[in-house]
Amino acid sequence: MIVYSCHGAAREVTGSCHLVECGDSRILVDCGLFQGGHGAFDANTRGFAFDPRSIDVVLLTHAHLDHCGRLPKLVRDGFAGSIVSTAATHDLARVVLLDAASLQEDEARRARSRGDRDAMPISSLDDAFRALDAFDRVAAYDEAFEAAPGIRATFLDAGHILGSAFLLLELDDGTNRRRMLFSGDLGHHGSGMLRAPVPAPPADFVVMETTYGNRPHRPFDATRKEFLDAVGDTLKAHGNVVIPTFALERAQEVLYCLHGGLREGKIAPGTQVFLDSPMAISATAIFRRHPECFSEGFREALRHEDPFAMPHLHFTHGVEESMAINAIEGGAIILAGSGMCTGGRVRHHLRHNLGRSRAGVVLVGYAAEGTLARDIVDGKKVVRIGRHDVPVRARVWTINGFSAHAGQPELLAWLGEEPRQQVFLVHGEPDGGMAAMRDILQARGVSVACPAFAAPCRLA
Repeated sequence: MIVYSCHGAAREVTGSCHLVECGDSRILVDCGLFQGGHGAFDANTRGFAFDPRSIDVVLLTHAHLDHCGRLPKLVRDGFAGSIVSTAATHDLARVVLLDAASLQEDEARRARSRGDRDAMPISSLDDAFRALDAFDRVAAYDEAFEAAPGIRATFLDAGHILGSAFLLLELDDGTNRRRMLFSGDLGHHGSGMLRAPVPAPPADFVVMETTYGNRPHRPFDATRKEFLDAVGDTLKAHGNVVIPTFALERAQEVLYCLHGGLREGKIAPGTQVFLDSPMAISATAIFRRHPECFSEGFREALRHEDPFAMPHLHFTHGVEESMAINAIEGGAIILAGSGMCTGGRVRHHLRHNLGRSRAGVVLVGYAAEGTLARDIVDGKKVVRIGRHDVPVRARVWTINGFSAHAGQPELLAWLGEEPRQQVFLVHGEPDGGMAAMRDILQARGVSVACPAFAAPCRLA
């Protein structure tokens, strides 16, 4: 039995992909896109560290791009097997992969118009549709099935985003039998919309993410209060609230918080709320179709009212509708993508509102170096948006408690005290979350490895 770690190398925490060989079977756990950093495009366009034609099955933990974004390339390069996920992940992956392919085609067209005649997208819409055709099996939580000869798989609730799972693999190569866990991304309890992650069951080997392995998250109640205070203060000043929002999970959590603020009187009745992101609108519709992923408390709340259908909530589909919002000079809440302000509709909303001292910008997600969101967080007085130099006079709030990732205490609680033959740490910065988790686990007497990119790990 061999596991190859093909996750992001160096300081990247993206591009999750793991190859498992057991007897004559070869399966992948995830096949994600590399994001951020100067080498991301090259990493996404180069060949895989394995022959895609040799892979029998892909088991997909969830629909974030850094876990599913290279599936279209995998199919284009020869993969002809099945992709298996939960039903909610299948629905979200359709939105995510088609949106990503459309953006990649647009970027390639712009590059060709600037003179780069050889510019091609990482994957095309045709590639994305072919990948979606390969989703021919849906997995239910907690039900084991034969993924490939000698490999039984069980999807268990990871509580990260809608439909997310971690995987238990039962491996039998005819000589040895081993149990192995792949954490995927584990969830932060957050707003309580989703169920908390199921604790890790007994297993010989564990492959565990370490994104926030070096710190805890603040309690969500404090995050929620800070968020509603920021929104309320801006509205009292008769300004617009611009919230750069990631389409999956973050947009829905923000809507849930706003709904609660309206119900509790912290936001004035009649406040206009705009969800100006076609992808987030589609994702919100998918949320409504999958109550099986919600916590019991959230399901109970849904029996009384729909938090995604508050009064005066507008779903903005067309570009003209989006542009019309800019005629509103104050008193509106605008949720728009992208979360890091690198593209999408939020950029023109920022161009119209950053210069207004009454306006507020509420950042609820991670802002990477080199992005417009990071420039705003860092307090730049003037930022560049397209061809415009825009003064920053609006109030800016950075609210860090909305993360969908487990913090250090939650990662340790998930792993528990079960004896493990070895724990492999992935999906974290080597001198950050990965190093912190390594030190803690080694101090407990756990055998730990931090595999390098495409490094084979033989399971005894």
